[in-house]
Amino acid sequence: MINKILVAIFCLFTIVNAQYLSNLNATKEDPIYTTYAAPLERSEYKIDQGYQMMWYDDEAGVNFISQNGGDIGLAFKMGNEIRYKLNQFYKEPVITVSYNDMVKFNYYPFENIKVEIFFDVYNSRIAIQDINIINETENSVAMEILPYFYHSTSTIENVKYLSDKNSFLFEHNKKRDGWMVNHKIPLAEKLHSVYMISDSDVEKGIYNSLKLEKDSFVKEIAEKELNSEMTSEKSKVLAFGKKLNLTAGEKKNIRIIRGMDDRKNDVNKLLSECFDLIDLNLENLVKENEKIFSRIPKIKFDDKDKEMLYWNAFSLIRQCMMPPEGECNYNYYVFSREPKWGWGYGGQVFHESLVMFAYAYMDPEGAMNSQRVYMERQWENGYINYRTGPYLNEQIEHEGQLTSSAPWYNYQNLLIYKITGDKKFLQEAYSSGKRFYNYYVSNRDSDNDGLTEWGAHAVLECVRDARVAVWDKVGWPSNFEAVDANAMLVSEANALSEMADILGYDDESEEWKEDAETRSELITKTFWDDESKFFYQVNKDDHSFTFKNKNDLKIKEIVGFLPMWAGVATKEQADDLVNKHLLNKDEFWRRFGIPTLSADHSYYNPIGYWNGPIWVQWQYLLCEGLVKYGYKNVADELTDKVLDNVIHQLKTDHWFWEFYSADEYQAGWNKAYIWTGIVAKMLIDQAETKN
Repeated sequence: MINKILVAIFCLFTIVNAQYLSNLNATKEDPIYTTYAAPLERSEYKIDQGYQMMWYDDEAGVNFISQNGGDIGLAFKMGNEIRYKLNQFYKEPVITVSYNDMVKFNYYPFENIKVEIFFDVYNSRIAIQDINIINETENSVAMEILPYFYHSTSTIENVKYLSDKNSFLFEHNKKRDGWMVNHKIPLAEKLHSVYMISDSDVEKGIYNSLKLEKDSFVKEIAEKELNSEMTSEKSKVLAFGKKLNLTAGEKKNIRIIRGMDDRKNDVNKLLSECFDLIDLNLENLVKENEKIFSRIPKIKFDDKDKEMLYWNAFSLIRQCMMPPEGECNYNYYVFSREPKWGWGYGGQVFHESLVMFAYAYMDPEGAMNSQRVYMERQWENGYINYRTGPYLNEQIEHEGQLTSSAPWYNYQNLLIYKITGDKKFLQEAYSSGKRFYNYYVSNRDSDNDGLTEWGAHAVLECVRDARVAVWDKVGWPSNFEAVDANAMLVSEANALSEMADILGYDDESEEWKEDAETRSELITKTFWDDESKFFYQVNKDDHSFTFKNKNDLKIKEIVGFLPMWAGVATKEQADDLVNKHLLNKDEFWRRFGIPTLSADHSYYNPIGYWNGPIWVQWQYLLCEGLVKYGYKNVADELTDKVLDNVIHQLKTDHWFWEFYSADEYQAGWNKAYIWTGIVAKMLIDQAETKN
């Protein structure tokens, strides 16, 4: 059966350019993701440094900036004119190659003077900036080029220049945030760094508010130009000044290496590693990426923005993948690598793992191994902790219970198997999954009525962890029988039934199927309000819609549509949900998708948190439900609504965001966020439903 599915998927897509991301012609107006971090095979958790390409702000330089690792830039001088800001350039940057760890682009600071940049985050400690300067005039040209490094968030200390290595050596600090400190996340905070140039015939200079060295271009650009960007008295600029005399048509190359490491390690080893990269053939690194990205299904797109979004979504996901380290014997992911923040850098959680539905096409073994991270950390009693990383087993005890994740585990494992066809993984997943399911239903039904509540730290376990109308206006989640948790458990039981059937466990398959059917009947009877035609949470004590005040639980939230996703709703209930609510523009059918709270509620905020915005993974689940009940056209339109805002933000700031406004071109909270990569799977599904 699986082979037929894989053949069908292959036949669905038309083979187009297999190296899409190696053949770009992208400007700042295109939806391209331009944050870069080390490739999976050369990444390290404790020292990891990524960079955002700043190339779309007219008043800024075309720089590679980081949250707290320092920034890398480039300036030019011809005659008496200095140029480094975007609005000073003759022609703005055009990106020709872009993967999760590298970018190639070109621009013209002056007419007929072409600059080609190849920027590669070689590993978590070292980045390479390869620069070609090409004279496209018919005459000789004299100019100067200034590669510079500055750090605006930390003091650069103990700076010295090593003439035999053409390198600055210095020290600086990073600080873990409070969450990292409290959870004992072991990141390196005291660092030594290298800033190296390939050419010995250069002028070098250091600048800060207290000291000037060199009376020339280095001083001029540092003092007159760059200092306007240095907001801290502690900021420094390290720079190399290189004079160039280019004949007509001549090209000259300069390579910059920027490295850092824990001060506990030998700085000479870092210096040697940086020096060895001066002559590295970077084109071989492009080929490595082309091989990895060649596995992705090739869709024939009519919409060029969607096509670019599709490939860049895979780049985002791949970027967040990390190699085995610490307690993780398999690859795992973090939510974001640049910028990184505490809880987003801890490790995996089930709701983020929905993005493995896309990643499984690109790296089947990697997607399965990410799920194995949960399996290897699973307790004997079946419990899987809330968040799992190389240095984290986050359990969060609350009122005698340990917090787990929302039960999407077996659902995920089954779909990953359908994409990969790996029977060994399916066997492992089934063994782990049934233990998790049994643990969950045994510990989340306090009144033994066959329906579960959210337990332990329920606000975290339920995924919707802040600004939820029912939690904020009515009461703590564990007071209610949970329509969302129970819908998820139906999906879990059905997934286990299908797994057992594939593995030949016929009796077990029937048992899981009966379990799903029993819970489905309870859901349709308990949570459905025939008056308003919607699914709501109910009071655990009497299964009414009243907790403190009459009908105070009748708040229309996105979870009311999950019975469609789980295939629980009757056809009549599904029709009412879609026609009376989902397609109602005053409630859920908003400009950019289905908000987490109905827009007619007083607590609604289209860019709040769980009280209005568009969370892309939930849109994916709703589309699945719509297709199940025959609403393929609605699912298609919903997908387009969601992608509209995602594409707009990629064009605006070149980030993928945690969530998006339901009503305006706006995004919020955390950026470079892995789970928005699920748009790749939405595009695959959209292509499938149209064929």
